[in-house]
Amino acid sequence: MTSETTGSAGLADRYATALFELAEDGKALDTVAGELDSLGKMISESDDLERLIRSPVISRDDQRKAMDAVLESAGIGDLTRKFVGLVARNRRLFALPDMIAAYRDMLAGRRGETTAEVVTAQALSDAQLSALGTALEKTTGTKVAVAASVDAGLLGGMVVKVGSRMVDSSLRTKLQRMRLAMKGIG
Repeated sequence: MTSETTGSAGLADRYATALFELAEDGKALDTVAGELDSLGKMISESDDLERLIRSPVISRDDQRKAMDAVLESAGIGDLTRKFVGLVARNRRLFALPDMIAAYRDMLAGRRGETTAEVVTAQALSDAQLSALGTALEKTTGTKVAVAASVDAGLLGGMVVKVGSRMVDSSLRTKLQRMRLAMKGIG
C-alpha cells in the first residue's frame, strides 16, 4: 500500500470519526448516513460536482459556497452541511467520497453489519437491491448493508465487493478476458 493511499485513508477515517461522534451525540446517525448516501450519489452521478470537489484551481471559498448551495437545494441537514463546509475550508473535498465510505463502514460496524459495495451498469430497483442484500446475507452469514453505485462503463452485470472479497461479473471484464484469450491464440 502506498503512503499516499494510507494518508488519504487515514484522513478520511479521522474526518468520518469526528462526524460519527457528532452524529451519535445528536442522535442523528441514520439521518446523517442517509444524507451522506445522497451526497455520494450526487457526486458519482455528476461530472461537474466531481470536478468541483477534485479541482485544485477552484478556490476553497468558491468550493464551500458551491457545495453549500448544492446541499441546501438537496435538503441536506445542518450537521452534514457544516461538516462539508469544514471539509471545504480545510481543502479536503477531494477526500469526501472516502469520508462517506468510512462513515458508512463505521455505522455498519456499530450495527454488526458488513458493507457490500455493488457497482452496476444501471441503477437497481428497490426490489433488486433487497434480493441482492438477502443473497449476500446468506452467503456471508452476517447482516449486509448494500452500497450501490452506477458505472455505465461496465456495460452489464455487476461488481460486488464485500470486505476483501470481490466478484466481478461485469460484461466489460468478460470482454477483456475474451480479448486476452483471443490474443493468446493468434
